[in-house]
Amino acid sequence: MEVLINFKNKLLAYAFFEILGKIEGIIPCLPEERKCKEPNIILTDYFSLNKEIISKFPKAKLVLVDSGLRVKSLLRVLMQYKVAGIIAPYTDLNLFKKALKVISDGQIWLDNKYLKHLLNGMDKVSSKGISLTSKEKDIIYLVCEGLSNKEIADKLNISEQTVKAHLHKIFRKFNISSRTQLINIFLNLLMTTKVYKQKLNFYYLNF
Repeated sequence: MEVLINFKNKLLAYAFFEILGKIEGIIPCLPEERKCKEPNIILTDYFSLNKEIISKFPKAKLVLVDSGLRVKSLLRVLMQYKVAGIIAPYTDLNLFKKALKVISDGQIWLDNKYLKHLLNGMDKVSSKGISLTSKEKDIIYLVCEGLSNKEIADKLNISEQTVKAHLHKIFRKFNISSRTQLINIFLNLLMTTKVYKQKLNFYYLNF
């Protein structure tokens, strides 16, 4: 997996270069090296977003390291760019590796604090006549976290077959066929739900 590291803060860029270079299966590169032919992932932050680099590698997944994003800024980024993941700076190495793998496989990775906003969209789903059980909501939350069926089963203390059955029902309710489609539904709801907008004011009062 080739990861293009793009940060305005060069110390941060070189730090990530060193860290990712120690992870088996990951090849880090920097824009100034001109060695990135077709990166799988562009790792950057909100303040270093570069449209030229993003357009140069249209197939690469865009991943942001959380640089203290406010909710309003997050919303703007999600609307303007196809962000495949937002990773917290305190993420440990194993979880960081897992996040990049999940994103590279075509799923979306969001830190827990963003997942809470994302799943506020469930209220809007209910208002549209799609009923979700508490167990289905739990499973959707864990899918958004990037967990596999086995990991979800272990977390909820149910069988993997039961998880698959719940996912089948969820997919049927939304008329979809993949986990990525499910996450995208809630990303879209995040941008439009009134519940989210009300909470946006609350979070701004606390910054």
